[in-house]
Amino acid sequence: MNTKWLRKWGNPLFEVCMIIAALITFIPIYYLIVTTFKTPDQATLFALSLPSTFNFGNYAEAWNTMQYPRVFMNTLIVTVLSVLGIVLFSSMAAYALARRNHAFNRFLFYFFLAGMMVPFQMGLVNLYKLINALGLMDHLAAVTVVNIGTGSIIAIFLFHSFFLSSVPIELEEAAFIDGCSVFKTFWLIAFPLLKPVIATVVILSTLNVWNDFMNPLLFLQSRENNVILLEVFRNVGQFSVDWTSLFPMLLMGVAPLMIFYLVMQKYIIKGVAAGALKG
Repeated sequence: MNTKWLRKWGNPLFEVCMIIAALITFIPIYYLIVTTFKTPDQATLFALSLPSTFNFGNYAEAWNTMQYPRVFMNTLIVTVLSVLGIVLFSSMAAYALARRNHAFNRFLFYFFLAGMMVPFQMGLVNLYKLINALGLMDHLAAVTVVNIGTGSIIAIFLFHSFFLSSVPIELEEAAFIDGCSVFKTFWLIAFPLLKPVIATVVILSTLNVWNDFMNPLLFLQSRENNVILLEVFRNVGQFSVDWTSLFPMLLMGVAPLMIFYLVMQKYIIKGVAAGALKG
């Protein structure tokens, strides 16, 4: 009897539970979106209700207040340069570690892996002194360099695994026989075969760099060099928060990232299917 009941009602009950869980997950997103169209009084008194009128003036005010074109361009420059650096340096490092199998390279690889277990915040003081000594304080290059360093660890692990599991070494040996140098073999033979894992690294790194708040807060002081999240943070006061200004800024800040994710989503599936995350 119990088995028959489970066969008949098990799947529908599970689907209902999943729908309820999805609706609960959607509540913060709904609250974020509807609040962007409300006045401060409506946002306080009727938090989850629909706005009486859709006030798009909040978006216009947020655009002007945060100087959106400038902060968007700063964020875009940091993200593009950081992701490019992570892909280039990590792929070259992983190639050397994967193809030169001796004790020192194995030690270096495990040294990089150990970096994933150490919280980045533990080195903030020394990192701050280093950036200051290099004269990069209050410059986009400071955030870019730090992002490349912190983002390369997981990228090296992904590239290293992909080289060992999915890039045939016979192709490189044939290239060496034809007279290719190590540099040419990497760029002309190995690097084009890394497209699935490159897509995965680009997506993961872009999400991390775009959403990074700690590094810009530490290394960028002037408003001319601010990124999107720093401008959003300006709405958070010591005793109060201007929600009707903060939420439109948040939505405008994540909109480019959502578009990027939707465009690149299929490459995540391809990357995983091709074995980019094989251990």
